[in-house]
Amino acid sequence: MLAEHRAVLPLRVFLVVLFGVLVVFQTMSLPGQFAYMAEQSPEEAYLRWPATIVTIFWVLCVQVVIVATWKLLTLVKNDRIFTQASLVWVDAIVWAIAAAWTVLVGVFLYVGFNANDPGLPLLLFLILVGVAVFGLLMVVMRALLRQATTLRTDMEAVI
Repeated sequence: MLAEHRAVLPLRVFLVVLFGVLVVFQTMSLPGQFAYMAEQSPEEAYLRWPATIVTIFWVLCVQVVIVATWKLLTLVKNDRIFTQASLVWVDAIVWAIAAAWTVLVGVFLYVGFNANDPGLPLLLFLILVGVAVFGLLMVVMRALLRQATTLRTDMEAVI
């Protein structure tokens, strides 16, 4: 458990940095980027607000995963990871991934039906599969955590 405790602090530092960068993206970079794109391509200016909303939503989903990971790190640090409290935070991660994936499917379908070039739809398909794999991996990890929590609870009852 000592190695896990040494990894908690650096991971938290990187999570704070990542969260801060994502806030900058949400508030300045993404809205500004799509406003600039609307100015440069007036024929596609109608996509400005839908693209802004969708990308900000995806960033919000990543932020939910970061907060849930922070809470799980707190449980690891306090040696309470194998409790029911951890399952709530893993569920938050799974639901955030599922929400992001669902919106990504919509974007993939829209782009796929309107694309002139197969490059972007293929890239979106690759991302879609990657997010699905990550989400399903989290579902498996949640099942393993549930089993470990049950075993630990049973062992504590015996001791």
